[in-house]
Amino acid sequence: MTRVIAGLMAAAALAWGATDDPLKALRREHPRLILLDSDLDHIRALIQQNPLAHKVHADLVKEAERLMTTPPVEYKLVGPRLLAQSRHCLERVYTLALLYRLDGKQPYLERAVRELRAAAEFKDWNPSHFLDTAEMTHAFAIGYDWLYPALSQDERTWIRAALVEKGLNPGLAAYETQASWVGSRMNWNQVCNGGIGIGALAVADEEPDKSRVLIRNALESLPRALAAYAPDGGWAEGPGYWHYGTSYAVYFIAALESALGTDFGLTAAKGFDRTGRFRVYFSGPSGKAFNYADAHDHVDPAAEMFWLAHRFMEPVYSWQEQRILEAGGTPDALDLIWFQPEGRSPKQDGWPLEAIFHGVQVTFLRSAWDDPDAIFVGVKGGDNKANHSHLDLGSFVLDGGGVRWALDAGADDYNLPGYFGRQRWAYYRMRTEAHNTVVIDNENQDPHAEAGITGHLFSPGLSWVELDLTHAYARRLKQFHRKIGIVQGQQVFVEDSLESEQPVEALWGMLTDADVALNGQTAELQKNGWTLSAEILSPRHAVFDVASAFAPAPQASNPGVKKLVVRLGEKVTEMDLKLTFTLHRTGQPKPKITEKIGG
Repeated sequence: MTRVIAGLMAAAALAWGATDDPLKALRREHPRLILLDSDLDHIRALIQQNPLAHKVHADLVKEAERLMTTPPVEYKLVGPRLLAQSRHCLERVYTLALLYRLDGKQPYLERAVRELRAAAEFKDWNPSHFLDTAEMTHAFAIGYDWLYPALSQDERTWIRAALVEKGLNPGLAAYETQASWVGSRMNWNQVCNGGIGIGALAVADEEPDKSRVLIRNALESLPRALAAYAPDGGWAEGPGYWHYGTSYAVYFIAALESALGTDFGLTAAKGFDRTGRFRVYFSGPSGKAFNYADAHDHVDPAAEMFWLAHRFMEPVYSWQEQRILEAGGTPDALDLIWFQPEGRSPKQDGWPLEAIFHGVQVTFLRSAWDDPDAIFVGVKGGDNKANHSHLDLGSFVLDGGGVRWALDAGADDYNLPGYFGRQRWAYYRMRTEAHNTVVIDNENQDPHAEAGITGHLFSPGLSWVELDLTHAYARRLKQFHRKIGIVQGQQVFVEDSLESEQPVEALWGMLTDADVALNGQTAELQKNGWTLSAEILSPRHAVFDVASAFAPAPQASNPGVKKLVVRLGEKVTEMDLKLTFTLHRTGQPKPKITEKIGG
């Protein structure tokens, strides 16, 4: 290890030049990461003056009190991962250290040190799954830096030693060997560079040579992931990994600015200023996200939205974070640190109801911004090769009346055998049949396929988007186009047109947890006092049916979920399937739609 580190440090010195020192403007005193002592009075004032900031602080205090009787982290792997323990340590240190700095209560300091002591005694921070090491390094960096003035010399020594030996040294080795995340464009890049970079900044005065090399490498590596936001802020790994990756990019940039006075141009990455829009658009009025890829559908707080709001002067970003916190979302310490009291709704700011994110080929349509009963549709093209992707090109979700009608089942257990390997496409939730698209001859889509948006119309009474799904089914079809839209803010339509050389079995499907009543060419979906009336307009011989969404153990069994399908009754060489879904309150007549679908 010593030889590897020495070699890396020598190579980095040659590459950057002896005078190019990223640490030349280092703030020498602690704390210097993200939250300076000069910021504390502003936060105290917010707590006193702003009801939501007051609530966030109260929630953090309640969590800190709970931690007083919670055992510290243990070295406990789940599958190949120590990640749950790293995250527990990180969240606890942030909460306890922040409240100690704000309120000066000694028990918070003592409990934070106890947490750090437990993790410092781990044999390692599991560098074979480097996310675990990066997040634990982040935790120790914050603990060391924020608590530094209150720590004894002995405490500083063992915290710093653990940070260097279990965090920074494995980081140096990872850069030397060019670990896969170093060149990646996805969340591992942001998390690993961010965690190790923050660790380096925490001890940059005591370990200047190592820290200098680590910061240089992080600044060289991170732009590869930031480039994935181009051109318009979308994220191919889906909403869950948007949050994970973006939060770490922001943590690191904020730490660079507080410790060194510069972001080295990282925030100028194309699309990064607009990526908060992606989060606002992928969040439906039901409170659920369009959770494509390995993501859950609930929209949790994301403190980086406050930071992005301030940096890029986008009050809609802070509006969304405020709403989630007001609705009972669990805050973290950074929601208070980066809290922005100013917020404006997308309607107030004049945001359009529709958006296409061309970088990831995902579209969002909605009937209103300020109506919790509004219709919302998310439609996915993109790339089946993207990290964490499912075989789901053309899939969609549908909200209306505060209900998620067409759902995505999300990720399964990452510890299933071969979940990220050869068996991935055998698991139900990853397969095409588990998504709201068409299955041809009971086969998956091509795992290497891409699908682009080929047309759209956005107007007050009619909005739609069209995708070319041909490549997803190239072994079976000559062409396949899907059009999905909203009519008069009350109805969703889906049009699927395909051709093939040989007869194929085409099965249209949509996962739902609503109650379903079938009647040939029509079906009634009911949930929470609302009805979604489905109708097959063509072909007239097609009928609705319900298929099982059950998956056998050890997979998640998908309780309560079923699949509304359209059966054509025979194999076809052409299909021109037209469906409508009309929303209305149960017991009230279905509204009449006068707008002509087309364009």
